[in-house]
Amino acid sequence: MAITHHVHAATYTVGGSGGWTFNVDIWPKGKRFKAGDTLVFNYDATAHNVVAVNRGGYSSCSAPAGAKVYKSGKDQIQLVKGQNYFICSVSGHCQSGMKIAINAA
Repeated sequence: MAITHHVHAATYTVGGSGGWTFNVDIWPKGKRFKAGDTLVFNYDATAHNVVAVNRGGYSSCSAPAGAKVYKSGKDQIQLVKGQNYFICSVSGHCQSGMKIAINAA
């Protein structure tokens, strides 16, 4: 008799009810993320965006050439194993804490 475990990916709304906004950089604290989990970014698409960046882009608040930019206001992004970095590339927003770094197991 074999025992199988089905692992279901979780869905997280970035920033909770407040959504993707300023000072969201502390939101991941205390949460355990896994590769395959989905992040939902809810925001005003006329004021913000979501850019998947590398560590350098996260640290410098700049989007490298060719970075994937999401602009729908209701973006769903699946986490990959390891570090995942996201910023808002609108001028001054990342510097105001509109960025997250997530380590997915």
